[in-house]
Amino acid sequence: MTAWMQTLPAWMQTAMLLTASNVFMTFAWYGHLKNMQSKAWFAAAIASWGIALFEYLLQVPANRIGATELNLAQLKIMQEVITLLVFVPFVVLYMKQPIKLDYLWAALCMLGAVYFIFRT
Repeated sequence: MTAWMQTLPAWMQTAMLLTASNVFMTFAWYGHLKNMQSKAWFAAAIASWGIALFEYLLQVPANRIGATELNLAQLKIMQEVITLLVFVPFVVLYMKQPIKLDYLWAALCMLGAVYFIFRT
């Protein structure tokens, strides 16, 4: 981790690392649906494992850093919110699927989850 990043609060370091991790995770889980439809499923699985390695190289330190200030439930909700924030642009921009109003409803539900998990 770079020196400037270590000066940020732990929750922000965690959010940044989890966001980068989620980009890799989303491509590992769903990218093959666009690029490898003609390939055997096990070829897609191997490619996904290769991508997922980078996800874990970011996700594990993110959770270790986050656990210094956040409890496990807070880490999980942060991860889920970031997943939605990464997934929607992926679906619309990369997979070329239309944006749906359901994404807004899902985001509102996640905001409720954030409220209940982070309230004191």
